[in-house]
Amino acid sequence: MKASERLGVAGPPVGAAVLALALLTGWTAVGGAGRARPVEAGPGWVLLPTAGAASATAAFFTVRNPGDVPDELTDASWEFGGRITPKRHLHQGAAGRWEPAPSLPVPGRGELRMTPEDADLMIADPPPLRAGQWVEFTLTFRHSPPLRLAAQVLPAAERPR
Repeated sequence: MKASERLGVAGPPVGAAVLALALLTGWTAVGGAGRARPVEAGPGWVLLPTAGAASATAAFFTVRNPGDVPDELTDASWEFGGRITPKRHLHQGAAGRWEPAPSLPVPGRGELRMTPEDADLMIADPPPLRAGQWVEFTLTFRHSPPLRLAAQVLPAAERPR
């Protein structure tokens, strides 16, 4: 077999391999091959405490993870200081209970969607808050840099569904 015939036979597979390698290199360079990418989130909301109710409230955010590597929300703080505790609702048949959580998972290529029925950030002894007020939070993660976010104070009847 002549060299030109060998090149004609081997050329297309070698060209396809080179193209595949170039595409995979680009995909890896932009974080598509199992690299961690920082989590993202938009504004959240805080439940307006009911007058005369327990001296606690909760904040809710939706945190998205565009990367393949799972992350965890490990801590939170807000402009007023004080204790904020991540917690999860544990379903037990028709009933359930709340339990503090050391962290809240943010799955790779998924999201942590905090709701009153699932997970939230419990705020002990909040200062007086008013409906419509915006407050600043910092969410801390195991792998991603901290996120500074705003949350609007909403009465229960106006909470996002």
